Amino acid sequence: MRFPSLLGLTFVAACSASTPRPAPAPTPAAPKDDSVTHLADEILHEWIEAHPTEAVLNGMEGAPDGGFADNSTAALAAWQAREDAWSARLARIDGDALWGRPEWLTYGFVRDFLDGARANRVCRMELWPVNQMSGWPAWLAELAQAQRVGTAELRAKALSRFRAVPRYIDHEMANAREGLRLGYSTPRENVDLVIKQLDDILKLPVEKSPFFSPAERDRELAAPWTALLRDEIQPAIQRELDFLKNEYRPRAREALGVAANRDGAACYRASFRVYTTIERDPDETYRLGEQTVQRNVSEAQALAQKVLGVTDLHAIVSRLNADPRNRFRSREEDLEFARTTVERAKAGLSKAFATIPAAPVGVEPVAPFLEAAASDSYQPASADGSRAGVYHINLGAYAATLRSNAEITAFHEAYPGHHYQIALARETPGHHKIEALVANSAFGEGWARYAEALSEEMGLYGSDLAKIQRRLWPARGMVADPGLHLRGWTRQKTVAYLVEAGRFTPAQVDALVNRMAAWPAQLTAYDTGGLEIFALRRKAETALGLRFDLKKFHVALLENGAVTLPMLRKIIDHWIESQR
Repeated sequence: MRFPSLLGLTFVAACSASTPRPAPAPTPAAPKDDSVTHLADEILHEWIEAHPTEAVLNGMEGAPDGGFADNSTAALAAWQAREDAWSARLARIDGDALWGRPEWLTYGFVRDFLDGARANRVCRMELWPVNQMSGWPAWLAELAQAQRVGTAELRAKALSRFRAVPRYIDHEMANAREGLRLGYSTPRENVDLVIKQLDDILKLPVEKSPFFSPAERDRELAAPWTALLRDEIQPAIQRELDFLKNEYRPRAREALGVAANRDGAACYRASFRVYTTIERDPDETYRLGEQTVQRNVSEAQALAQKVLGVTDLHAIVSRLNADPRNRFRSREEDLEFARTTVERAKAGLSKAFATIPAAPVGVEPVAPFLEAAASDSYQPASADGSRAGVYHINLGAYAATLRSNAEITAFHEAYPGHHYQIALARETPGHHKIEALVANSAFGEGWARYAEALSEEMGLYGSDLAKIQRRLWPARGMVADPGLHLRGWTRQKTVAYLVEAGRFTPAQVDALVNRMAAWPAQLTAYDTGGLEIFALRRKAETALGLRFDLKKFHVALLENGAVTLPMLRKIIDHWIESQR
């Protein structure tokens, strides 16, 4: 999944459209107080105004066709002053008094958005923005594809928006220079990946540029768009490429772990809190991850004994890799398998869910210039229905990709994973749109991890190999991520630990380690959230016995959106009591 706390992309969820959306707990005597709603309205309006391109990428209602974010340090300081003022206003609202009403949820989203943003300032990520995963080359290509054109007004807005790209690039270089001065930088190996991206873009004819999409869709835009790319944007890209090669790379940090940056350990803890919504010592996450990996491997070994006749972990992985039926022979076969798997999963949703969202999801390859660094990811459908959701698949490593892995990933990204959760949420009225700003990876990725296991319950897996494989990977990120960033793990040790699971090839794991370096603590969110969802389900099943209804549990789990993990536990505890 492409991670959005860095892009503004977030995860929201919803309840069955046929089920009334209940408040967490009835408190009819509480005096009505709309102040948190007014605050959320204001934050959302100002965020979209300040981050128009991110609003487009997130498919948000009200996203403008023009405008571009100002990434200067002065603009950031002004934005942070607004965050501080909003936090002061929120502190005057008694969130507990709102329990039982929709405003309680709004309060929780506003608080998490503001607390997370302010806590994460210690990382100073604006001063090390060079990022192969979520840097401007990746999201600008998506923005070009999403940019509306077709009328004189839309053409003018598109041209005005993309004329701001050189300014954005120049500000990024200025920020990176300041970062070097103050002790913040991107790891050198990640810088090399961005250098390759920029170099690959500049080698293409303008008409083949990943930013040419608006002109492809509007012939009247072809001439001015070509001139814009050739005369303004490409020279700016060349400036950054020269800067990275000659000035930045030689001074970038060699260590992958964020601890090598100024205040790096504090940054890691802040990033963990942003991604997971909970406070936890990294050592506790590490130990919990180790315990979970051990339990998962034991389950995989028991299943492998029945299916493959082996229990040794290395032997299991070797058998998974050696089976020719578990391989793809071409990009086209890989892509078709993903599309067929998504459709099959959609057809089986009624086994565990009361509602199927209307928004479609497509499966599309990532741009060739991103294949060296991109993970498979999901981009939500637009709120107005004009753009479908997209599961972006990296076909660059099709020859090394296992069918068993591809099946797991399709369930994770589309149905019943990210697309189901997010699309259903956007089709459910009653949520405050502030939810779209909450970078809650623990809920979104936790749900997708849960969906991988749920798919087995639903009978969706086409092979026992996938059932074995899905048990070998989860929770390794909880170990390797703090290992890399805080425990001094080398690239070699990290790669060896992750390759051991057999989920990815050494080359794919190498790219994953680069992703971990770019996004400290993000990889811990999957199983931090997933383990909480599994725990809540076990608690509900134990408490309710024969009265437990899986479809109703999923409604309770999803109906309030991508809430924080503490909020989710309170909601499910109340739901359990209501079902007794």
